[in-house]
Amino acid sequence: MHEEIEFTLEEAKEGMHIAVLHLEKELQKVRAGKASPQMLEGVKIDYYGTMTPIDQTANVSTPDARQIIVQPWDKSVLGLIEKAILAANLGFNPKNEGEILRIVVPALTEERRKDLVKKAKAEAENAKISIRNIRRIANDTAKKLKKDGVPEDEVDKLEEDIQKLTDEHIIKVDKILEGKEKDILTV
Repeated sequence: MHEEIEFTLEEAKEGMHIAVLHLEKELQKVRAGKASPQMLEGVKIDYYGTMTPIDQTANVSTPDARQIIVQPWDKSVLGLIEKAILAANLGFNPKNEGEILRIVVPALTEERRKDLVKKAKAEAENAKISIRNIRRIANDTAKKLKKDGVPEDEVDKLEEDIQKLTDEHIIKVDKILEGKEKDILTV
């Protein structure tokens, strides 16, 4: 087997794997009614002139399924963190207790759960689109190899392997989505 074929297959596998990992990371941000530190991911404060993520200025923990505790290392930024969380419009109302912020995560309404499922499905569809784009690029590369004189049966085998990889990763995306949907809809 030509090394260009192995390289093309490895590139496709790596790209598809990254698309699946990205989906998992994005779905962690979609809250399923349980408190998690990832819910505050992306919220930044102006920390001495630099926009800094909250988790780099404070300890963010979840003592139970309904609360998030934010304990800044520098108590003087507690107010800034509180304002940043409110400004992020996450649906949280942090309670300033002097040394910590306590965030009680409200229970999800049925309508909100359905919206979150739609959001999760959109993220899964984006992952599938990425996987299909990688398949297209890999197949284009395979066609170029055929023109460059690589034996046709080897190129056909490469195209089959690319399709198998695509199918495997699409199934992974569907399973991840199914798990997240179940998580969101479980009351």
